[in-house]
Amino acid sequence: MGMSVTISAATAQDAEQILKLQYLCYQSEAELYGDYSIEPLTQTLDALRAELAGGHGLVARLGDEVVASVRGGVDASGTARIAKLIVHPRMQRHGIGGRLLTAIEAKFAADPAARRFQLFTGHRSEGNLRLYRSHGYVPVSTDRAGGTVTVVTLEKEAGTRSYVKSA
Repeated sequence: MGMSVTISAATAQDAEQILKLQYLCYQSEAELYGDYSIEPLTQTLDALRAELAGGHGLVARLGDEVVASVRGGVDASGTARIAKLIVHPRMQRHGIGGRLLTAIEAKFAADPAARRFQLFTGHRSEGNLRLYRSHGYVPVSTDRAGGTVTVVTLEKEAGTRSYVKSA
C-alpha cells in the first residue's frame, strides 16, 4: 500500500518547495492564456515567505514532498480570500484540491471575522471553475486582468456546505 497524502499548515521551510510547485502548476495556465508574466510565475521566494508569514497556508504532502498548496487570509471586510490552490500535475484528479479547499475553509470558518469565502480563476480554467462550483461557489464578477485573461471571482457565504458529487 502506498503512502497517503496528509494536509498540514505551511511553514517557512516549505516556501521553496511551494514556489517550485507553483511555477510548475501555473505553466498550464500561462499556456492557456498565452501569458507567461502572470503573478504566480513571477513571484519571488521572499514575497512567498512574506505571504506565508502574513496569512494562512496549507500544504498537502506525500511523504516529505509538497504535492499541493493553498494560501489566503481574512481581510477587514470579513472576506476570506483563498488563493493559489495548486496540485502537482501527476496528483490532479485525485481529490487533493477539494480536500485542501475544504481544509482552508475550515481554518477560516474558525475565525469569527470571516463571513464569506472568495477566490478567483481565469475564465478559460474550466477544471478550476468546476471544482469551485462543486464546493458551492458562485460567480460574482468578471474583470479584465490585462492581456487575454478575464478573471472570474467566485464567492460563498461562510457556513455554506459543499455539495461535492460522488463519483
